[in-house]
Amino acid sequence: MIKMKTKDLTYYLSLRYKIVLTPEEDGWGAIIPELPGCVGGGDTITEALDMLEDAKRGWISARLDRGYAIPEPEQYAA
Repeated sequence: MIKMKTKDLTYYLSLRYKIVLTPEEDGWGAIIPELPGCVGGGDTITEALDMLEDAKRGWISARLDRGYAIPEPEQYAA
């Protein structure tokens, strides 16, 4: 019997999801459209991206813990 490897947090964090940055009155907002509700924000783009990375880790972890499906990123042209 061959065991299939389960996709884990490390796998999903290694994927390249599309990020949308938006200038806001007090800084920057960042979202991952394929992960609904996964948002970050900060005074600078770097802060927004750092917050988004933390949010992505929590979003994926929570879905894995509950056994929910996690969408994989669509392929975007470079």
